[in-house]
Amino acid sequence: MEDKIGESLGLSPIKGEIVEAKEVSHPPAKVERVDDQQENDYQYARDNFYNVIEKGTQALEDMLDVAKASEHPRAYEVVSTLMKTLVDANKDLVSMGEKKKKDEAPKDEEGKPVTNNNLFVGSTAELQQILKDMRNDE
Repeated sequence: MEDKIGESLGLSPIKGEIVEAKEVSHPPAKVERVDDQQENDYQYARDNFYNVIEKGTQALEDMLDVAKASEHPRAYEVVSTLMKTLVDANKDLVSMGEKKKKDEAPKDEEGKPVTNNNLFVGSTAELQQILKDMRNDE
């Protein structure tokens, strides 16, 4: 089998065993919610993030082998870009979970987050001034 691209770049084939990528299935968490469509969308997006990150990790390992074999600066640049993309995908996955947690936080009638057990550290005069300012704002 001819490798025209490899020959034109002056690359020799890497000898080693070929490992097939395994598809990882992450079953969706069973959470009872009123809005099932939103939960389904969240799980679908989460599963897609997992698949992209897993396949990107495998691609990174393969590209790192190519970069080591060729010692070409462009190959290392591609590795660097792929690493940044994977880090960004991981950050997006974490922020998606944080956003979901924030969206599910209890809210009052106006849709504002509920705050329980506030603690004021200060003098009585400062507290009275804050309460006075709050009344003036209303």
